[in-house]
Amino acid sequence: MIDVKRLRILREVANRGSFSGAAEALYLSQSAVSQQVATLEREVGMSLLERTSAGPKLTDAGRALVTHADAVICRLEEAERELAAIAGLEGGRLRLVSFPTASATLVTRAVSTFRDRFPSVELQLGEAEPHDSVPALKRGDFDLALTYDFEVNPDSEDRDTERRLLLEEQMQVALPPNHRLASRKAIRLTDLADEEWVIGASSGSCRAHVIHLCQAAGFEPRISFESDDYQVLQGLASAGMGVALLPDLAMAGKHPALEVRPVTPTPPVRRVWATSLAAGSRAPATDAMCEVLVEVAERFRAGKLRAVA
Repeated sequence: MIDVKRLRILREVANRGSFSGAAEALYLSQSAVSQQVATLEREVGMSLLERTSAGPKLTDAGRALVTHADAVICRLEEAERELAAIAGLEGGRLRLVSFPTASATLVTRAVSTFRDRFPSVELQLGEAEPHDSVPALKRGDFDLALTYDFEVNPDSEDRDTERRLLLEEQMQVALPPNHRLASRKAIRLTDLADEEWVIGASSGSCRAHVIHLCQAAGFEPRISFESDDYQVLQGLASAGMGVALLPDLAMAGKHPALEVRPVTPTPPVRRVWATSLAAGSRAPATDAMCEVLVEVAERFRAGKLRAVA
C-alpha cells in the first residue's frame, strides 16, 4: 500500500522543483523529505526522481504516480471537508425509525424542529416495532430508533446500544360511552374480567403486555376485535365493541366519545426510549436528534402536544 503522506511529499518536490522548497512548504527538514522520497521509491521499486544539477525532475514513473496522487489527495481533501461538515451538522444523513404512536406525536414534531435547526442534514424516516427496529439499528440500517418497553418487564441491557429515556406513559382503560364503570375515577383490571376486549393484533405491539396484565389480574381476556392501529381500537371501543388498555401516546388523538380511566391501584407504565448505537459508533446528528426528542417529549408531558391528524 502506497503511503499517502509520501505521495504528498513527492508531489510537493515536483511542484517546488527542489527538496529544500518542499521541505519549507511542508515544515520538514530537507533530509526528511529526501528520506521519504527514497522510501517511496523502494516501495514502488522504481526511480521516481532524476537528481540533476538543475534540481530533481520526475521520471516517467514519477509523473504517472504524481498524476494519481493529485486525484487521490483531492478526494481525501474532499472527504475531510465532508466529515468536517457532518461533524458541524452542515451535511450528512440521519435515518430514524419509530413505532406508530410515537411517529404520530413525538417524531413529527421532532423532525420539523430538527430540520429548522439543521437544514443541511438529510432526514429519512421508517416505521417499525422495537422487535424489528433494534436489530435493524444494529445492522446499520438506521441511526436512531424510538423504542419502548414496560416497567414490569424491562428490556435487558445491550452493550452495543445506548438508550435515553423520553417518556414514562401510563396504560389507561378505554371504555365505551355510558359504560357501567365510566362513573368511577379509576378502574381495577379485575373489574374488566367479564368484558370483551379490543387489542393489538401483532406480537410486536402492546398485545402481549395487555394479555399478561389481564392474566396477572386473574383472568384471560375475551378478545373480540384486533388491530394494530390505535385509532381503530379507539373507534371499536367507543362503538361498544369492547374495552381496551391504551398508552398515553395513543390518546393524543382521543376519540371524542371514548371514556378513559386510569388503572388502580398501580397503573401499568410503558417507557419510551431513544435508542442508538453506543458512543463512538454514532454521528453527531444522532445526538442532536436525541436532544430534540427530549424537548418534544417534555412538551408532551406538559400537555402541549397532540397527534398529527
